[in-house]
Amino acid sequence: MVTDTSPLVVDSEIITSSLDDPEKFAALFDRYAATLYRYISFRLGPELTEDLVGETFLIAFRRRHAYDISYRDARPWLLGIATKLITGHRRTEVSRYRALERQSPAEPIEGPEEAIIRDLTAQGSRTVLLNALALLSRGDRDVLLLVAWSDMTYEEAARALNIPVGTVKSRLNRARRKVRHTLGGVNPLEEHDHG
Repeated sequence: MVTDTSPLVVDSEIITSSLDDPEKFAALFDRYAATLYRYISFRLGPELTEDLVGETFLIAFRRRHAYDISYRDARPWLLGIATKLITGHRRTEVSRYRALERQSPAEPIEGPEEAIIRDLTAQGSRTVLLNALALLSRGDRDVLLLVAWSDMTYEEAARALNIPVGTVKSRLNRARRKVRHTLGGVNPLEEHDHG
């Protein structure tokens, strides 16, 4: 089966056409599986990643009839589903950050969040950042990782998490303040603002 992943075909069109031809939904997998893999792997580790990527797409496929086609880009929707699935594994996520604190840096997976970790490792701040992530509330961590590390706008993060934009801004502000405090007044995530 050949799926159309051309950037000229917007996600909302793929979802709409998949209502009559379910196989067309595979184009979203082709576009976003790697993004979801990086995001989930960073948060939970590789052990759960494949299953949660698959579960994210299964949920999205089952809910495609309810997708708001006024949003052309499905990435926030998919990352929102993945974030909700990650919530069910909060203990695993916090344990992962704690374990990574104690380890030497591993080879990073290519992606924006890994570039930040790589830069922090060079600065000797990796352990402190991982501790700061583990200490954040789930809501603050979700917003921080979606906006600062998954390159989402405030509006996209709000849509992904089904919360108001003002809540995204306040959670992000609080998370950045806590991370900055933990890093001794330096916040490497400030430059990744997408408001």
